Amino acid sequence: MGSKHLAVKVEKAEIGEDEEEEPVSPTGKYFNSSALSVCILAVFESDVPIDDSQMLPLLDTLFLPINPRFSSIMIKDERGVQQWRRVKVNLADHVKVPVFPAGLSPLVYDELVHDYMSKVGTERLPESRPLWELHMFKYPTSHGEGTVMFKLHHALGDGYSLLSALFSCVKRTDDPSLPLTFPGNSTAAKTGGGGGGGGGTGLVSLVMNTVRDFVWGLAKSTFLGDGVNPIRSGMEGIEFKPVEMSFATFSLDDIRQVKARIGGTVNDIICGIIFAGIQLYMQSVGDGSKSAQATALVLLNTRFIHNYKNPKEMAKPDAEFPWGNRFGFLHVSVPTQDGPEKNDPLKIISKVKRLMNRKKSSLEVFLTAQLLETMRRFRGQEVAARYIHSTLKNTSLSISNLIGPKEKMSLADHPVRSLHFMVVGVPQSLVITMVSYMGKLKVTMGTEKGFIDAKLLTTCMEKAFERIYEAALEEKP
Repeated sequence: MGSKHLAVKVEKAEIGEDEEEEPVSPTGKYFNSSALSVCILAVFESDVPIDDSQMLPLLDTLFLPINPRFSSIMIKDERGVQQWRRVKVNLADHVKVPVFPAGLSPLVYDELVHDYMSKVGTERLPESRPLWELHMFKYPTSHGEGTVMFKLHHALGDGYSLLSALFSCVKRTDDPSLPLTFPGNSTAAKTGGGGGGGGGTGLVSLVMNTVRDFVWGLAKSTFLGDGVNPIRSGMEGIEFKPVEMSFATFSLDDIRQVKARIGGTVNDIICGIIFAGIQLYMQSVGDGSKSAQATALVLLNTRFIHNYKNPKEMAKPDAEFPWGNRFGFLHVSVPTQDGPEKNDPLKIISKVKRLMNRKKSSLEVFLTAQLLETMRRFRGQEVAARYIHSTLKNTSLSISNLIGPKEKMSLADHPVRSLHFMVVGVPQSLVITMVSYMGKLKVTMGTEKGFIDAKLLTTCMEKAFERIYEAALEEKP
C-alpha cells in the first residue's frame, strides 16, 4: 500500500511583483502555529470510478482561481508580520493517488481508505507550498465507486468558506445550468414567555447570562477541564493519534417531523439526538448507574447567514460576508439522563431547547473573541493559540454543522453519492461534524482509535434518534 504523485504539468501565470500580499488573519495564525495545526477533510463519494483526466483540470480552472490563498504560502515579511504570498502552483505536489492491492472487497477498501485518511489527517501540510491537497481513491467502497478527499488547512478559512469554495466547483446533476439550492432558514424557534419582551428584563438577562457563560468558559479553558470519561481519554498529544471515522445518517424530513411535534429548532433536535446518543454510549461503557459529565464545544458561524455566498465575492476586501475564519464556540454541558429521565427520550430535547435559548441571550462568543485578540496583542499569537488548544483539550468533544445542497451534484462529471467532512488536528477524543445532502443529514464521528468504540457509538446515535422519533410521534400535536 502506498501513494503516488501524478505527473501533471500546469503552467501558471507569473505573479506580478507589485501585487499586494494579504496579511494572515489572527485566527489563521492560531490554526497554523506551534500549538495547533488544524485541517478540514472534505470527502466526496462518487457513483462512478474516479477519472483523474476529468478531475485535474477542475483544480486549475475552477478551484485555484476562487481565492488567492489557494495559490499562496504563509511567510514573514521584513517586519516579522505573517503574510499570504502568491506562488506558482505545481499541481503534481498537491495531488496524490493512493495505491492499494487490487481485487479486494468494498468493505476491505473501506478500512484501507479510512486508515489512509486517518494517517493523512495527523500529518502537517508542508508550509513550502499552498496549504491544501487532493487525494483520489480509485477503489470501490461501500459508499461509492470512488472517493475524492480535499485536505484544506483551517488557516485558509473556516468550514463555511471552504465548503462554499468546493460547492462552487460542482454542478447540479439534473440540470447543470441551474444553481444548487440549499435548505432555507426554517429553524426559527417559537418560544413561550416574553422572548426578550420587557427591555429592562431582557438587558438584565443578557448581562447575567453573558457573565455566567464567559466566566464558566474561561474556567473550562484554563483550570476546570473535564475529567477522564468514556469519550475523553485526556491523553497528551491526542491530535497526533489515529482517528477512526464512523457515520450515522438521518432523514431531514424525520427531524422536521420531530420539530413540528415538540417545538424548538432543527438544530435543537439535532443537538438533542447527538447528546442523547453520547449519554447512551457513556451508560453502555460505564458503570451503568449514572451518566458521566462532559462538555461540548459547539461551533457557530458568526456571519449570521444560512446559505452560501459566491466565494469570489466573499474574497473582496469590502465583502458584506467576508472569506476567512468567522466563527465562535459555545461551551455546552452535555445534558444528563439519570433516574426516571432515562425512560423519557424527549426530556433531553427539552433540556437542549432551554439551554440553547439561554445561550442565545449571551455575548459569550464575542467576549471570547475579544479575549483572544487582547492576548494576541499583549502576549503574542502563540499564547492565544495555546489558549485555543487548552479550550479544545479541556472539553470532551466539539460539534460542527454545515448545510449541503438539496439536489444531487456532480464534481467534474462524477455524480456525488454522498459527502462528509471532518476536522483533524484537534486535541479531543471525539469530534462530531454534520452536513446535509439531498434530504439526508450525515453525522460523522471522528473518534480516538483504540479508546472509543466507534461502532457502538454509531449504534447509540441511531438508537437515540429512533427513541426520540417514536416518542415525538406519540406526542399530541
